[in-house]
Amino acid sequence: MRKDATFIGLEIDDAAGADAALAAKLAEVCPVDIFSDDDGRVGLVEGNLDECILCEMCIKAAPPGTVKVHKLYSDEVLA
Repeated sequence: MRKDATFIGLEIDDAAGADAALAAKLAEVCPVDIFSDDDGRVGLVEGNLDECILCEMCIKAAPPGTVKVHKLYSDEVLA
């Protein structure tokens, strides 16, 4: 799954996106409410994507390599 806004793109591994525990954890740790728990699946609040402060809390909360933050303005990827 990948969703893009103007400045930030979020990529979540499809298998990880179906993990109910991960969905709850990401919704809990994100300080700008980008993630939601959609009935046990990772959901994204698209209107909040560009609010990302690049804190990497989502990356740290998820299994390695399953969440990536794309800086669309520089082609840099945080993983």
